[in-house]
Amino acid sequence: MEFYKKCFAAELFLLAYGDVPGEVLGEARKEKDRIMHATLSKGATLLMAADSMPGSPVREGGHLAVMIQCESMEEIEGLFAALAEGGAVTMALQDTFWGARFGTLTDRFGVGWMFNCPLPKCGPAFRP
Repeated sequence: MEFYKKCFAAELFLLAYGDVPGEVLGEARKEKDRIMHATLSKGATLLMAADSMPGSPVREGGHLAVMIQCESMEEIEGLFAALAEGGAVTMALQDTFWGARFGTLTDRFGVGWMFNCPLPKCGPAFRP
């Protein structure tokens, strides 16, 4: 989440299982360093996440992809470059038939990301 905080230039809130008051979580509370709730905020809530529940199997990346709807060429290129660091680009940013600039990547943690920005905001006529 610290990596994503940097990529999105957002504020990060973390609540560890060990910080939950009382015995609400029972045995799960013993997993003090695991994150029960994480929120990245930049204005409105941007992204929420959590570690898997104690005792549950951990599955790396590939079981999901996160979609980011961007508002500008600057935003899509900046986020794409930041999240690609240490990962792998699976589709470079490009203009598509559905009228958007789009690209995909897998980040360093195995999480898939899709980036979309409607044209003409992100189209060739608006490049700096």
